[in-house]
Amino acid sequence: MSLSKILIAEDDKEISHLIQRTLQNEGYETEVVDNGRDALDCINSFHYDLIILDIMLPKIDGLEILQHTRQHKNTPVMILSAKGGEQDKVLGLGLGADDYISKPFFIGEFLARVKAQLRRYLYLNETKKGDSTIILKCDDLELNRDTYLVTIKNKKIKLTAKEFAILELLLTHPAKVFSKSQIFAHIWKEDFHVDDNTVMVHINRLRNKIEADPSNPKYVQTVWGIGYRLAGEKK
Repeated sequence: MSLSKILIAEDDKEISHLIQRTLQNEGYETEVVDNGRDALDCINSFHYDLIILDIMLPKIDGLEILQHTRQHKNTPVMILSAKGGEQDKVLGLGLGADDYISKPFFIGEFLARVKAQLRRYLYLNETKKGDSTIILKCDDLELNRDTYLVTIKNKKIKLTAKEFAILELLLTHPAKVFSKSQIFAHIWKEDFHVDDNTVMVHINRLRNKIEADPSNPKYVQTVWGIGYRLAGEKK
């Protein structure tokens, strides 16, 4: 089995060396860049299993790189940032990040979150290989588990890895209502915290992409007091 390959885009050499050394000690293959232009070139040229992205990069900032990545790839992206406010995190997650880590951080927690992202991403790749149902449909919405392509009336919808995974989960269990904690456990493979709004942020972001009217969703509906379910007619 090939090693997971991780791109580290961080201009603080002390932090990038720490991250690289930690990941290499765990057996991961790493590539390090210290500016946004080089990061963008790498993302356009190579396949990575995870991108670790600083927001305040020289030449091209991290948010622009994140937006570009989400237009072309489903690779999970973890943001590293000295901006640790709630609005900064909401902005990063809203633009398509799969995780957001504020500086300074504990290296043990950082490594655990890296492994959680890789488990999810690699699990999705393995699942699609072993499942004969490649294309999942609900009304005009279609999800292709082989190409990671989502369309509505043949119009391409660009989703992040987490958004894709949530939609895939709901499509494969159309009659089931999932609580936030169940969705979190399935997608993030971690324990759910009562005050964690991660699932809600991702659900809202998913609705904004696939729903004609996100305030009155056709596909991903809220079951008040319980969680979320897939609505519409599964095909």
